[in-house]
Amino acid sequence: MTPADLSRCVVRAVRCAVADGELAAGAAVPERVVVERTRPGGVGDYATPVAFQVAKAAGCPPRDVAGVLARRLGAEPGIERVEVTGAGFLNFVLPAPSAPAVVADAIGRDVRGRAARAVPADESGLGLRERVVRRSVLRLLSVQGGATEFAPAAVAPVAKRDGDVVARYGADAACWAMLAAPARETPSFSDAQLLVQAEASEFFRVRYAHARSRALVRNAEQLGFHPEAGEVDDAPALLRLLADHPLVIEAAAHHRAPERLTRHLVELADALLDFQYRVLPQGDEKPSAAHRARLALAEAAGTVLAGGLALLGMDAPERL
Repeated sequence: MTPADLSRCVVRAVRCAVADGELAAGAAVPERVVVERTRPGGVGDYATPVAFQVAKAAGCPPRDVAGVLARRLGAEPGIERVEVTGAGFLNFVLPAPSAPAVVADAIGRDVRGRAARAVPADESGLGLRERVVRRSVLRLLSVQGGATEFAPAAVAPVAKRDGDVVARYGADAACWAMLAAPARETPSFSDAQLLVQAEASEFFRVRYAHARSRALVRNAEQLGFHPEAGEVDDAPALLRLLADHPLVIEAAAHHRAPERLTRHLVELADALLDFQYRVLPQGDEKPSAAHRARLALAEAAGTVLAGGLALLGMDAPERL
């Protein structure tokens, strides 16, 4: 079971609990459940507050609802453990992600085409940052199959002292700065963050990691081999981040918070940049099944980075 499967599994558990009379017939069954990575110090790998959504209509405390769902979900294949914490949070432990499954899911979920089709409605009267945030949220909602319109929340404008940030930094870098901060906070612009083409810049690292993934594929072709999904046992951080990516997009859409996506892309880029040195053969090594599997994982990471940048309204260059 992937983390994205877990969200659908929880919805199914609520539906079945209502159908079987374990929860009141009037209990609301959510169309979608937000499952997120547990915060540091938390219990398990993933958590969801779904019991709080269901409890009021079910006429019982959230913890009782969580207990019903925990018993059902604990019997699901692919879930190692379910635990109820606090007033009714469901916490899950899943097996380590499988590289072939993660690669297939990443390639199959390539969102670039759908992101490009998300066109905002009339933006007259909106400030620059309002437009940037609004467009990104609409893309996130669109690829989730959700609303194509929403009421904009309060968005802090670009500070007057920063002037014309698009002219100074370029459209993509300016958008990154405007989306990396929560909408209510004033974004931070600095030459070191946005203009320096070096790993000190998070914006540069994300685009550079994508370019490196494409370079690895080109270099492998010159060596006579191609990506082929297989097990990879030396990239746990990269595998976890790729497996979590659909949940990050879902949570960013649900909370109308593109900054969740920017943070995830930085983590993913850093993991890929660390992993890249193990992808191609070294010295007299011949390309092996392990090299092909690592290359497939790096290519999948590049696809996810490109899709994430598209959701933010930015290009993913093939070369930097």
